[in-house]
Amino acid sequence: MPEAHANLIIKLDALAVQHDDLQRQLSEPDVVTDHRRVQELSVKRAAISGLVEQYRQYQALHSQVQEHQQIIAEGADAELVSLAKEELPGLQEQADALLEAISNELVTAQDRTVGSVILEVRAGTGGAEAALWAGDLFEMYQRYATRHKWSFTPMDFSPGEQGGVRQAVANVEGTGVWQGLGYEGGVHCVKRVPATETQGRVHTSTATVAVLPEPDKLQIDIPESDVKMHITTAQGPGGQNVNKVATAVNMVHIPTGIEVRMQESKSQHQNRIKAWQLLRARVYDHYQRIRDAERADARSEMIGSGGRSERIRTYRNKENIAVDHRLNRSFGLQGLLNGDLDELVEALIAQDRAQRLAAL
Repeated sequence: MPEAHANLIIKLDALAVQHDDLQRQLSEPDVVTDHRRVQELSVKRAAISGLVEQYRQYQALHSQVQEHQQIIAEGADAELVSLAKEELPGLQEQADALLEAISNELVTAQDRTVGSVILEVRAGTGGAEAALWAGDLFEMYQRYATRHKWSFTPMDFSPGEQGGVRQAVANVEGTGVWQGLGYEGGVHCVKRVPATETQGRVHTSTATVAVLPEPDKLQIDIPESDVKMHITTAQGPGGQNVNKVATAVNMVHIPTGIEVRMQESKSQHQNRIKAWQLLRARVYDHYQRIRDAERADARSEMIGSGGRSERIRTYRNKENIAVDHRLNRSFGLQGLLNGDLDELVEALIAQDRAQRLAAL
């Protein structure tokens, strides 16, 4: 067996064990009564169950291939040997084709197990128009989530002075949400005549998108002693206090310096919960990026780091197109803004899969 196939079988064996473990956990009494845990485990199991089923089909085919090879090698019964020689090429072809299909699925299977992400959209350069553009992007992702029946829950929302948003944060949950949104991190540039422009000149504005996989609490443990917390009154767009009750929560993760502020809710308790949720995602993402850099991760090399300084797409109103710079392809602008990102995402997945297959 080629080394690449041997490595693939090792990975698939581990995935089958993971699938059986998830199935076992879902039948445990303390899990059955925990709706949130059931949902998390079910998303993970659903993401790999098809792949594991295909692998078990491959194992059955591979066993038949070995049996036929053994009959031919022993040569004890001429009629059986003749029949085995006739059937063997077809069985081998089926097994090889199935293994290739499995390898294509495997490289993105782990992505599909992530069922919850934190989406952040921030206005970049361009003043009031940048805030309007950031608002358009936030609505685009909300429409995309609706198309896929994902839940889209705003966590924090800072409006721009003339509309749009200075910053918006949402929790997006559902099967395949990381695979669908994980390529969106980076700078999104728009070239258009802003609503704020009186002389019809085209302006260039940007907005920054970050998509953070929300970690399972078992994957990251942040001791409270590592977090500095301040409770303040909420701030409005101009910095003024918008209420007299201290409900805004500001957290700083001391080891990394990562800071979050949550003031969307009028309840300090709710803001505290959301702040912890966002802090965990950002800290997890911080350490994950360090690990990816150390491993020269193939995904990062192909689709880019998703970093806040990397321009990934330019939306051109005059031509009614959006150019994705990683694919070097154009897509219909209105379709994207209406939340129809499927063709674009599928192209990114295909390109990513090819690169990652080469690295197996």
